Amino acid sequence: MYYVLDTNICRLLMEKQASVTGRTKAVSGNHLVCTTMISFGESIGGWLPRCRRARNGPQRSEAYEQLYEVFTFYRRMICLRFDDQAAKVFDQLRAQKIRIGTNDLAIAAITLSVNGILVTRNTVDFERVPNLTIEDWTK
Repeated sequence: MYYVLDTNICRLLMEKQASVTGRTKAVSGNHLVCTTMISFGESIGGWLPRCRRARNGPQRSEAYEQLYEVFTFYRRMICLRFDDQAAKVFDQLRAQKIRIGTNDLAIAAITLSVNGILVTRNTVDFERVPNLTIEDWTK
């Protein structure tokens, strides 16, 4: 069984939020906690502009340090790819005109393609995706 962490849950895990870290540690050995390349891309994409826009050395140093922390976190995680199976599921979901963001739809498609459980706080949007099992580890 795959527990697929979305971008926001990954951020909370990086910040060592107690309920998320506790649930992650409690996952048994025959289950896998992972994330997606979509979440990795969103996280990196948030820091790269800050690195480029830094006005001085200390700001640039801080931005690159944060980028490095994100890189280090995702390097330790299993990141599921947006492969051909996920692309097929994505197109099927898109054809249903589900009203959520493109990246969220891609994360849902990856999760569905591996028969996983999506771990998210964003239950309002992800509940719109048919057959997607979700859990909120922040409660």
